[in-house]
Amino acid sequence: MTDYVHGYSEKEIERLSDQANTLARLLHRDAVYPPGSTILEAGCGSGAQTLLLAAQNPHSQITSMDISPEALDKAQSAIRSAGITNVRFMLGNIFHLPFPDESFDHVFVCFVLEHLAKPLEALRHLHRILKPDGSLTAIEGDHGSFYCHPESPAAAAVVNCLVQIQSHLGGNALIGRQLYPLLQQAGFKGLEVAPQKIYVDSSKPELVEGFTRKTFIAMIEGVMDHALSLKLIDEPMWKQGIADLNRTTAEDGTFCYTFFKGVGIKQSQAVIRSLSASV
Repeated sequence: MTDYVHGYSEKEIERLSDQANTLARLLHRDAVYPPGSTILEAGCGSGAQTLLLAAQNPHSQITSMDISPEALDKAQSAIRSAGITNVRFMLGNIFHLPFPDESFDHVFVCFVLEHLAKPLEALRHLHRILKPDGSLTAIEGDHGSFYCHPESPAAAAVVNCLVQIQSHLGGNALIGRQLYPLLQQAGFKGLEVAPQKIYVDSSKPELVEGFTRKTFIAMIEGVMDHALSLKLIDEPMWKQGIADLNRTTAEDGTFCYTFFKGVGIKQSQAVIRSLSASV
């Protein structure tokens, strides 16, 4: 796994919480599983998505795993503070899952694949630990999908800095557009991948604040030192780009970004044999 490009500062934890809460209806409205389900949240980070997942599935048992002890500490604290009791946390690596085959009814992975050097391999490991007919839900962004008004080459340049930094660290900030083929190659069937577009203008002040400012622009601002140290951009251009992104939050500004949500099923061997026999 790559280093998490954004780190786990208090500011980043706050940004992740703002992001999760702002996007809850868009991305998580149907992340509801049958009571009694066993669910693995792979790469739970600081628990921003865990809170939503657990609240929507109070009668399921959730295992939330992450590779970072620091992130797990923050996630556990958040869950305790919310009084949630159906989540257990584990330190673990998605490439070395400490579970037998067919351990979980469902897997949930959100904003994780973009940080992995080998996302296909990760999905194959997750496929292994799913029970037959179990599902995997994957949600990823795609930084190449953003556009705004007023249009700005400087704004595009600072966003591209994050794309290049993640690539430098071994990740892929453009992975959303690849979700379908990745899930397909990992062996999932019955695939449904859909764009989840978020459009913001001044008639939606909650999104101007919660998404454009506190989620997207804050995410870009967080990699300034890294971008300058790698000489991906000079400081005047950086400042102009951030100013132009903020300009999109004005009365006549607009902002658009696309997430991709994919759901796939692990077919049972009986179904696979039946399909093979009918060919």
